[in-house]
Amino acid sequence: MKKNDFGVVIMAAGKGTRLKSKRPKVLHEIGGQALLLHVIAAAKTIVPAERIYCVIGHEAERVKAAMEHTGVGFVLQAEQRGTGHALQMVKAWFAVNGGAVPENLMVLSGDVPLIRTETLQSLMKFHLDERAAMTILSTIVSDPTGYGRVNLVNGIGPEVISIVEQKDIKPGDHVSFHINSGIYCFQTRALFGEIDRLTDKNANRELYLTDVASLLVADGQRVVSIGSHDVTEVLGANTIAEMMHLDAAIRAATARRLMAEGVTIFRPETCVIDASVEVGADTVIEPYVQLLGATKIGEDCRVRSYSVVQNSTLASGVLVRNGCVLDEAKVGVGAMIGPYAHLRPGSEIGEGAHVGNFVETKKTRMGRGSKANHLSYLGDAEIGEGVNIGAGAITCNYDGANKHATKIGDGVFVGSDSTLVAPLKIGEGAYIAAGSCITEDVPEGSLALGRSRQTTKPGWVSARRASKAKS
Repeated sequence: MKKNDFGVVIMAAGKGTRLKSKRPKVLHEIGGQALLLHVIAAAKTIVPAERIYCVIGHEAERVKAAMEHTGVGFVLQAEQRGTGHALQMVKAWFAVNGGAVPENLMVLSGDVPLIRTETLQSLMKFHLDERAAMTILSTIVSDPTGYGRVNLVNGIGPEVISIVEQKDIKPGDHVSFHINSGIYCFQTRALFGEIDRLTDKNANRELYLTDVASLLVADGQRVVSIGSHDVTEVLGANTIAEMMHLDAAIRAATARRLMAEGVTIFRPETCVIDASVEVGADTVIEPYVQLLGATKIGEDCRVRSYSVVQNSTLASGVLVRNGCVLDEAKVGVGAMIGPYAHLRPGSEIGEGAHVGNFVETKKTRMGRGSKANHLSYLGDAEIGEGVNIGAGAITCNYDGANKHATKIGDGVFVGSDSTLVAPLKIGEGAYIAAGSCITEDVPEGSLALGRSRQTTKPGWVSARRASKAKS
C-alpha cells in the first residue's frame, strides 16, 4: 500500500444513553483502560496516529482531553444526527483543514474494543483486492436481534445488496443472519460522492452511514462483505452488563497471553489483570491478585493472594506476600514485601530489602539489604544499605504545613518504637535506642537516646491496694 492509501475514522460521538451513566460511553473502561483507547491502539497498528480521526460530540472536550496524548486528530460532530452525519463532518473537516485526503478510509466504532490487528489487516487487504467502493466486516450470530443485517446476493456474498437497521425491518422481510459490525472500508472518493445524498427517512430520523451501501449499489459500484470468524471481537457494549462481559473477555485473553509466555496463574478467573500488564516467565500469580495499569513484573517472582499491584515495577525474584498494596512503586531484585505492606507512590525498595507486616512507605528509597519488618511508617525518607528499622518506628515527615525528609545512612540500627522527627540525618553505623524520640541529627557511629529515665517504686502496688481496702 502507498503511504496515503488509508486513514481511520473512529466513531466516538455518542452518549450511550442505555449505560445510565454521566460518563461518555467511550471513556468507560474495560481491561484497565477506556474503550476508545483500545480502539485507537488497534488503529495505530495499521496507520500512524496522524491519520486517525476521532469523531467526538457528546462531552467532546472531556473525550478530547482524555485522548489528546495519543496524537490522533479530532473531528467535532456537535449535533449527533447519526453515523452518516458523522462522516459528513469528516468530509467537511478535510475540506477546511486541507492536506492529503487518504485514498481509502476505514471506519471503526469507539465502543468495539476487542477488534484485532489481524482482522483489520485482512479487511484492508480484501477491500483493495476486491477493488470495492465499500467493504463491510460482518459476522454470523445465532440471534441477530438488535443488530443491523447485511443482505447478500444469494445469501452468501461477498456481493452486498444493502444493510438494513433492526428498527427498519418490516414484518415479512427476509431476515439475514449476517450482522453488520459497524466496521467498514471505503474508497474515499466514492464515499464522499454519496454521503451528502443520505436522508433521515427511517425509524430513528437519523442519517445512516449504512444507507451508503444501497446508494453505491444503485450507482453500479461494488459493495462487498468479509466475515469475522470471532464474534467476540466485533461486539460492542450498550449496557454496563454487556461492558463487563467484554471486560471478562479481554482479561481472559490477557491471562492466556501471559500463560503462553511462561507465567503461572493459579485460578486465572479470580484474578484482575489489565491488558497493559507485562510479566516475566516463571513468575507465579496466586488467586485473587490484581495487576493493574502499567505494571511490569520480572521473572521468577511470586505475587501471593489478595495483593494489588498498580503502575509498579518489580524486578526479578521478588516475593510479594499476601494482602499487599503497591502503587507506583519500584522493587529491586530479590526483595520481599509483606504480608499486608503498603508501598505508596515514590517508594523504591532496593535489592534484597524486606518490607514486612503492616509497614507503609511513601516517597521513600530503601537501600540494598535493608529491613523494616513490622508495623512501621516510613515517609519522605532516604534509607541506606543494610539498615534495620525496628517494629513501630516512624518518620515524622509532616509538621502540619510542610513535608520534611529523613536521611538514614548505611548500617544504621533503629530500635523499636522510635520516632524520627524530620528534617533529620542519621549517620552511618549509628544506633537509635528503642523508644527514642530523635529530633536532632545523629553523627555516624553514635548511640542516640531520646527518652525519659525510668522511675521504679518498689511496693507501690501493694500499698495502693491496701489503701483502697481501707476506704
